[in-house]
Amino acid sequence: MASQPVTPLRFPTKKPFIRRFGRDNSQRTRHIAQGLFLLLNGWIGVQFYLWARYYERGGTGLMVSRPAGVEGWLPIAGLMNTKYLLVTGHVPEMHPAAMYLFIGFLLMSILLKKAFCSWLCPVGTFSEYLWRIGRRFFGRNIRLPRWFDISLRGLKYILLGLFVAVIGVMSAEALDGFMATPYGLLVDVKMLNFFRNIGITAAVVIALLVVLSMLVQNFWCRYLCPYGALMGLASLLSPVKIRRDTDACIDCSKCSKACPAGLAVDQLVQISTVECTACMACISVCPAQDALQLALPPRRAANAAERWRRRSFSPVAVCAVLAYLFFGVVLIARATNHWQTNIQKEVYMHLVPRANSLTHPGM
Repeated sequence: MASQPVTPLRFPTKKPFIRRFGRDNSQRTRHIAQGLFLLLNGWIGVQFYLWARYYERGGTGLMVSRPAGVEGWLPIAGLMNTKYLLVTGHVPEMHPAAMYLFIGFLLMSILLKKAFCSWLCPVGTFSEYLWRIGRRFFGRNIRLPRWFDISLRGLKYILLGLFVAVIGVMSAEALDGFMATPYGLLVDVKMLNFFRNIGITAAVVIALLVVLSMLVQNFWCRYLCPYGALMGLASLLSPVKIRRDTDACIDCSKCSKACPAGLAVDQLVQISTVECTACMACISVCPAQDALQLALPPRRAANAAERWRRRSFSPVAVCAVLAYLFFGVVLIARATNHWQTNIQKEVYMHLVPRANSLTHPGM
């Protein structure tokens, strides 16, 4: 009987490991960008407070100009004015800066995923501080069960849907009429007074959100922020994504453990989900050269280095694009005289002291 040839057993070969060279500076660069934008918003906040106090005191004390940048905190006004622009083709006279900043932040998401949320948004910055404090204090952050996590993510889209539905049925005349009401004119002052004269219920809700944000990474941003939901939907159009090279990847799973959104980065070739904020935390912990990149679609080439050449975005490049878009929309608005809300001083002198008594025109 002829003997059968013996087929040798083949064991999976270990991937070649090319250790990443150079020091990763993505998180340091991102934290600097967050800090600078936080300082900018703090300066705007102080200037706006001084401006409001001048009118509340009847025109006495320090007089400063109204910082139009405060309208970046009025996303609903930005959405309303953007619809007005699309319907009429005209820039609205009231709170135009809200619209320009709103469009600028949308463009950031279209170009660089939800980079606005993790690189610039002050609320996102505070949220990150809170979960880091919680991790240091409690030793860890809580990761909710996947089924519960996915269910809760839908809340921010429900909130976004409500705002879009209400604004969607408003005509251009209704939008313009709302902005021309005393409430619409002083919606920024109303926002300031909300925090200055905060009630017990609001304080308890904010305190609860702070505690939850310490326990669960980015609780507000992840589950409740309608602005982040809109940025996420816009990010679906972005050609730039976190991309994993399966040949270079050594399957260590460090990227998935580092991802604040809990995404399975180690199991995907590209991260297309609306939850990715392009924070580059996954890239910062990756030990393999060229395994993870924030990049445009790769070229067809024989090796990873050639595929990614001139296609990936460094942290500095991300900052440069965000700064270009932010200052670009501000300069365009200023150059076209559509940055400031032009209201006579006498109108502010009459309305600002009465801001607390102003009610929504629909109430």
